[in-house]
Formats: sequence, C-alpha cells, structure tokens
Amino acid sequence: MWKGIIDHYREFLPVSDRTPIVTLNEGNTPLIFGKNISSRLDGKFKLFFKFEGANPTGSFKDRGMTLAISKALEEGSKAVICASTGNTSAAAAAFAAQAGMKCMVLIPNGSIALGKLAQALIHGTIVLAVDGSFDDALRVVKEVTQKYPLTLVNSINPYRLEGQKTAAFEICDSLEGRAPDFHFIPVGNAGNISAYWQGYSEYFKLKKSDRLPRMMGFQAAGAAPIVEGHVIEKPETIATAIRIGNPANWQKALSTKEESKGLIDKVTDQEILEAYQILAHDEGIFCEPASATSLAGFLKLHHQNFFEDRKKEETLITLTLTGHGLKDPDRAIKTAGEPHVIKPRMEEVIKWM
Repeated sequence: MWKGIIDHYREFLPVSDRTPIVTLNEGNTPLIFGKNISSRLDGKFKLFFKFEGANPTGSFKDRGMTLAISKALEEGSKAVICASTGNTSAAAAAFAAQAGMKCMVLIPNGSIALGKLAQALIHGTIVLAVDGSFDDALRVVKEVTQKYPLTLVNSINPYRLEGQKTAAFEICDSLEGRAPDFHFIPVGNAGNISAYWQGYSEYFKLKKSDRLPRMMGFQAAGAAPIVEGHVIEKPETIATAIRIGNPANWQKALSTKEESKGLIDKVTDQEILEAYQILAHDEGIFCEPASATSLAGFLKLHHQNFFEDRKKEETLITLTLTGHGLKDPDRAIKTAGEPHVIKPRMEEVIKWM
C-alpha cells in the first residue's frame, strides 16, 4: 500500500524517527505515455507526461508540502504561512489542516484561478488577497516570518525541494532505471526544475538510473525574468501558476541549466494554449494552462529542429504537467466554449452526429 513519498523514499529524505509524518498519500502519480503525440513524430521521440495533477490537492506542490509541514511540526511550529499564485496555498492549507496547524496564505488579488482559491478557503485557512503581485506577497511573507513565529513554507524552505525531487525518482522507477534524455518543465518560482535535477543526480550517483537528462525549463513570455535577464515588475500571462516576475530560486535554476547542459527559454500564451488543447484533445489529459508550458516548449524546439543531431536514435522525453485542469475551470470554458443547447428530441441530437 502506498503511504506517501516520505514513507516510500525515506532513505533519501531529511527525516528521522522523531519526525511526525503529515501525509495525504501524495506522490505515485502516473507517467503517461503520449502515444498519439509521439506517433506523429516519425517514431523518433517517445514522450511521457508526469501528471502531477493526480496528487491529493491536484498539483506537484503536495510533494514538498508533506515534508515542509512534517518538519515544521517536528520543530514545534504552531502555524505556517506562504505566498502563492494558487497551488502552494491549496497544498499548505490541506496539509496544515491535517497537521492541526494554523495556516495563513497571501495571494495576488484577482490573479488566482478559482479552483485554487476554493481549495485554500475550504480548509479554513486565513486567505489574504494582496493588492499587488506574487512577488509583493512573498516579500511581505518574508518580513512577517522574520518577526513572528510562523514557518514559511514557500519553495525557499529547503524541505520543499527535498520533497519535490521525488518526482524524478518516480520517473526513473517507472522506466525501470532508464532516465530520460531530456526533461521539460514549466518555470515559475524556479524551484521545481532544480528539485528534479537534484533527484535525477542523486539516483544517478547511486546507480539507480542510467543517465542524467538535460533539463529544459520554459517560462511564459510575459513572465520570463530568467530568460530576459531582469526582474519583470508586472508579469502577465494566462498561465497564472507561473506568473512570477522575480523567482525565489532564480540562481538555482541557472545552476541547473548549466550543470545539466540544458536551457531556459520562453513560450507565448498562444503556444501554451495550443499545447493545452493538444494534451486534452489528443491524449485525454486535462492539465492547468501553466502545465502545458512543458509541451509548448518541446514543440517549439522540435519546430526549430533543435533535435536534428539525434536523427539516428530514439529520444526519450519526459514532461512535467504540474497541476490538474480543474484548478482553472474558467480557462477551460473560455478555450473550449459553452455546451450546445438543444431541445429534448432525438432529431436534435442527430444533427450533431
């Protein structure tokens, strides 16, 4: 029986017998072979999607939060706080509720998807909407934790990334020790790309995988501070989960890019929405828009013949889909359209056949 990532990967995590484990049985998410997309790529690529939307609160944030909340409880903390574009707030609220801890989240006012806001509120968390950006909210949270005894559970909390690295372990385990040649991943606050790289590196060092992938991070064009080389004061993108202008893990992401011989690039909102629809139409995978940034990035590079030198060998690609599509139902309706209204008669149905 699966009991969560701490139970399964305990030997790789900074926990002890004194650590009270707070878990919702997160992890063990599916690695889905994208057979239809792969089949259109002349048999040269095998694409596998790590669908993190299957986690308990619907995003990859659960991996880091189980560890962050467990360690906060071990250290005697009574309350936690975070800034969030949505997914972190949902995970923090849920895990804090199970731990019996108070939780406070700061979100950018009017810039959080409805599904995520509902999750934070239903768990009884104190939700404060800041008149400003995510970066403003994170600045305030840092100031609060410097003066008051609340544990900060954003990704600058090192335990968050320790938990998130387990997704790389699961990919290698699912592929029976085969690591991907390339791993594509959305980049927002930039912690997840370095967490995956840490996981891949640890497994490779222990000979539990056969290679190290190149890490391919992608930002939304309107929120691409790492690509542009400067802070974006007012980031704009439909991919709300990565609408961040000053990533907390900026330098870690750059180090990951260099060490893995990868890259960090950007894609437009249009490219993200096209990938979002391709995943839903062609593979039956409903992810939130920011998740589709990974596929948008791969398709962009493929169209640019980035993989030209790999013509003679099959290339294994893994792509992280960070959250479930129900996180942002409004975007799904705007993209797909409203239902067709008909009279309750058979001939009305036949018209659509």
